[in-house]
Amino acid sequence: MQPPCRFGLLHHPKIPQSQELAREVAAFLAERGCRTWIGSSWDQDAVKDRLSEQDILVTLGGDGTILRAARIAAPGGKPIIGINLGRVGFLAELSPDEWQEGLAKLLVGDYWLERRMMLRSEHWQGNRLQSTNLALNEVVVARGRLARVVRIGAHADGAELSEYLADGLIAATPTGSTAYAFAAGGPIMPPTLRNILLVPIAPMSGLARPVVLSEGAEVWLTVDTDHEAILSVDGQWEESLASGDRVCVQTSHHAALFARVRPQAYFYESLSQRLRCR
Repeated sequence: MQPPCRFGLLHHPKIPQSQELAREVAAFLAERGCRTWIGSSWDQDAVKDRLSEQDILVTLGGDGTILRAARIAAPGGKPIIGINLGRVGFLAELSPDEWQEGLAKLLVGDYWLERRMMLRSEHWQGNRLQSTNLALNEVVVARGRLARVVRIGAHADGAELSEYLADGLIAATPTGSTAYAFAAGGPIMPPTLRNILLVPIAPMSGLARPVVLSEGAEVWLTVDTDHEAILSVDGQWEESLASGDRVCVQTSHHAALFARVRPQAYFYESLSQRLRCR
């Protein structure tokens, strides 16, 4: 692989260790002739403005930091490598005590790129498009603050799939199968698959089991409620939904790119460690 020489370092503004480590990483890379830029992963406009000047983004935080970076980096085709400072770290490649070794491999081209599918969601009110979003983990249509179920009609490729009476419905990527979808009872899927996973949240009626759809499926979710409902993207962006609103979920033509220095079977070892299966 072509070694990167321009690094965007994205720290977590609420984690002091993240900012300190960003400065250490910048010094390490500068000593090896690389250009670095340090920014906050929460300042999406600044990251977007500087994205074209970077060969790769290094995130210093948890999976949430990587999710933010992925939604910004994917349209520009920029890869990400994460140094984990969070609790779980499913998406991160490096731990805080091994980042020097990992980045040294990058600098000599000893890495590979992993492509992960993303979702595109559209929120419609009647014939009016309200918003579009990219998601690496999941798109969720769910009840709001009140503990009252919502009715969600689901169609796949124009055919009625199910009408759910539930707390919500998760449309997840294979990456997201180890996140909210897993907590809701969904299956674990290898991250390089390209399927859409539908998982109901506490269903009272409708399909109680998860459904795996093909990569090209077009899913429409229609909300029927007399109270508050929400659309949530990767657990980081939220928008209110009114009764009759529709959400379209499809595979995005953008993919998240991850620079990996571990062997390609890393996912299964990581799964065992993160979920304490052993």
